[in-house]
Amino acid sequence: MTESTFYLGRLFDPKIAKLTKTDLNYDSADLTTHAVVTGMTGSGKTGLCIALLEEAALNGVPAIIIDPKGDLTNLLLHFPELLPQDFQPWIDPEVVRRANKTPEAAASEAATAWRNGLQEWGMTPERIFDLKNAVDFAIYTPGSNSGIAVSVLSSLDAPDLDWEENREVLRERISSTVTALLGLVGMNDLDPIRSREHILLSNIFEEHWSQGNSINLDELILQTQNPPFDKLGAFPVDTFFPPKDRMELAMVLNNILASPAFEAWREGQSLDIKSLLFTSDNRPRHSIFYLAHLSDGERMFFTTLLLSAVETWMRTQKGSTSLRALLYMDEIYGYLPPTANPPSKQPLLRMLKQARAFGLGLLLATQNPVDMDYKALSNTGTWFIGKLQTERDKNRLLDGLESLAGGISRAQMDKLISSLGKRVFVMNNVHNKEPILFQTRWVMNFLAGPMTRNQIRDLNALVGAAEVTPPRAQPTPVSAPKLQSAPQPPIDHVQPVSIPSAAPIQAKTQTPPRSTTSTSANGSLTKPNLPAGVREYYLPQNYSLPEAFNSAGKPQAYGATIQGVVYRPVLLASAQVRILDRKYGVDVEVTKTALVNALDRRGIVRWDEFPYAGPSLDKLESMPAPSAKFGSIEPPLNDSKLMTALQKDFTDWVFRNSSVNARANVALKVFAGPDVSQADFMKACADTARDARDTEIAKKTSALEKKIKTLEDKLGREERELREDEADLQNRNIESGANLLELGASAFGLTRKKSITTQFTKHRLAQNAKAEVEESQEAIAQFTKDLNALMREREQVVRDISDRWGRVVSESTDVTINPKKTDVYVNVFGVAWMPHYIIQAAGETTELAAFGGE
Repeated sequence: MTESTFYLGRLFDPKIAKLTKTDLNYDSADLTTHAVVTGMTGSGKTGLCIALLEEAALNGVPAIIIDPKGDLTNLLLHFPELLPQDFQPWIDPEVVRRANKTPEAAASEAATAWRNGLQEWGMTPERIFDLKNAVDFAIYTPGSNSGIAVSVLSSLDAPDLDWEENREVLRERISSTVTALLGLVGMNDLDPIRSREHILLSNIFEEHWSQGNSINLDELILQTQNPPFDKLGAFPVDTFFPPKDRMELAMVLNNILASPAFEAWREGQSLDIKSLLFTSDNRPRHSIFYLAHLSDGERMFFTTLLLSAVETWMRTQKGSTSLRALLYMDEIYGYLPPTANPPSKQPLLRMLKQARAFGLGLLLATQNPVDMDYKALSNTGTWFIGKLQTERDKNRLLDGLESLAGGISRAQMDKLISSLGKRVFVMNNVHNKEPILFQTRWVMNFLAGPMTRNQIRDLNALVGAAEVTPPRAQPTPVSAPKLQSAPQPPIDHVQPVSIPSAAPIQAKTQTPPRSTTSTSANGSLTKPNLPAGVREYYLPQNYSLPEAFNSAGKPQAYGATIQGVVYRPVLLASAQVRILDRKYGVDVEVTKTALVNALDRRGIVRWDEFPYAGPSLDKLESMPAPSAKFGSIEPPLNDSKLMTALQKDFTDWVFRNSSVNARANVALKVFAGPDVSQADFMKACADTARDARDTEIAKKTSALEKKIKTLEDKLGREERELREDEADLQNRNIESGANLLELGASAFGLTRKKSITTQFTKHRLAQNAKAEVEESQEAIAQFTKDLNALMREREQVVRDISDRWGRVVSESTDVTINPKKTDVYVNVFGVAWMPHYIIQAAGETTELAAFGGE
């Protein structure tokens, strides 16, 4: 045995039907052209495959091992000291009972058999020790936590390949992944060219992968409802695949996530092939995927994803002529059929054709030679053929082998196959001149038979295998408006490793896989679909980071940075109301807006409790922020009937609560709307009352004014007559006095003699003038008295009228003016996406509203 050769057994002489002493050392490089092992149950096929894997481990060749039946878990049962107590826990108690032996005796017999068998085949316990330390072994149980759990979500990650350079390869992987996913939900045998389900999902994958973005199952389901593109081919998406039908597909896919059984598929080791083949310190690994507990559909689903992941890893490697890694499938029945096209077939076909150039060898085994695609296997370099069950199996195998490269003689192969016994195989290697007959060696691992799920945990503990969650990449901050934050050192986020208590060796750190996009409390990259007829709006990011902290009433943490934006759905409603009443002079518009961020699932809202104090609604945005995430839509926002009922309720609330108060003075017929101040209204009332008062005063005092005018005229005339009478009286008195002096002088003879009659006449005239003066005086006094009376009457009338109109001015009242229902116009109603900053500080992630009142 030399390095880079596999010790598989010894040559077998068909002529004498005996084993020779010549070892069969198989060149490991021959496995780069792949190998097929076939043989019936009991032919020793499993032992040969385990021997091949043991030799690969000893040569430091890492392997991905797919184990549908549970036989290959025996690869962990290597006991260098060959002590019975090492064997005893793994011996089937039922077999021991049927053999009528004690467990100790059975364990002792097994240890003796292995010691003798290894000695007979020239192997020492030291070689078992070398095997134990050559590679790291681990058993993975997808869909179960019995072994190391496997997260299938990682299989949806964008491969680390340049899209432009590897477009064809990546599209093939997308096709296989989508076919496997649809097969898991019962959509089998779909034509990728004709199936609109396959076309839609494939385009969603391509939309993300072509940009180097990963997608998970949550996102895929959401984007099935709301695809990130408008057209498929020449048709709009809704024409090619109507929304109702897309919803049905999304519901079917959602059954995967909704099933409690699928929870085990969401957590665990990612399908990062590099970390499955090598440890962080570059030690080779043999990773065994135990699938015995899965249904046929689940096995196909997972196997396809695993094969696609291996193929993608292969594409990232440099060319090699030596064996770099091994992919082993213990049973390919159903995975590579001759006519059907299961999702696993295409990645297998591509690797069978191309893996050689990358140093990846495929080792495929089956006990059913009838159901194999011999054309697909035509380039397989090595065939290991064991004892077959029926002539039909042998003839079908011979038919297939005739088409293989190299031209195998049917007669020669028929003769060799017919002579096979247990553990005897025909090896047909294109690198050898002719087929070789050999018997397989004793395997170093204890063949305890198929293991149950309950034993997987103990097997992993035996070799110190445990899952290690790789450290997550530090997220890259995104830009945000007015962002001001202090720099901070990167923080490593490493989840603690859970190691079974029975494990004697600490688990080794895995190579971290590519980071993935996941749906978490921080939302999804896919905006949820809204029901038909429900409008949506985007509230602006009007807070800077300090303003967001201040609004939340929290101090800004040192080094806080915005890692992204997530939109949370709220209910936004706004209505314009025109209130018109020409009688009262009211013509106003009222806006009622509510922002409801705490919704009752039954669709009950107390609108008064959710006033809106944000910026003007004309600042609503039509698009979300780039790379933003979205929260989920919950009832009633995702129920069109509830939303319709809520809009009606909002309209009723606006109608009931949109009245305005007008001021009215009915007596004065003065009215004012809410836009007129109290002072202006009272001034208008006073002006109107003054005019009315003046009019009434003029009307009520017109008769008095006439009387006063008449009396004033009479008084004026009497006063003039009095002045005339007083002047006449004065003249008469002067004349009478002069005449009396003349009469006295004539009496004394001083003048000529005057007649006394003249004197009497003059005196009489003076007395008459005096009487007229007295009469005028009496008339004037009476007129003055009457005039004063009228003046007082007029003043009283004016006072009464003024007082009454003064009281009327203060008799104003408030009048409630209600709108008509037809005047309520709801211009905004629907789901508003409110932005929140995803903020990281001191190793913690929080959310703060990025929108608020101005």
